[in-house]
Amino acid sequence: MIFSRKRKLKKEFDDKLVNLLKETKDDWNNAKIIEDLVDDYDLDVIAQRKIAESIHFYLFKEARIRKILIK
Repeated sequence: MIFSRKRKLKKEFDDKLVNLLKETKDDWNNAKIIEDLVDDYDLDVIAQRKIAESIHFYLFKEARIRKILIK
């Protein structure tokens, strides 16, 4: 009884992590596009890209630890 609830919770949170990974990937790609489109050297844009990149890779590392397969 308890183990089935654990599996259900794990699956629910793994699905949330996968969705969050996809969202952060989109954010990171958008930040890269914005950085490419900016003509001037803008530190704020570069910082936003690096923040999005680090968040995405942190979540990716967590997914690897949890052994989640993204389909």
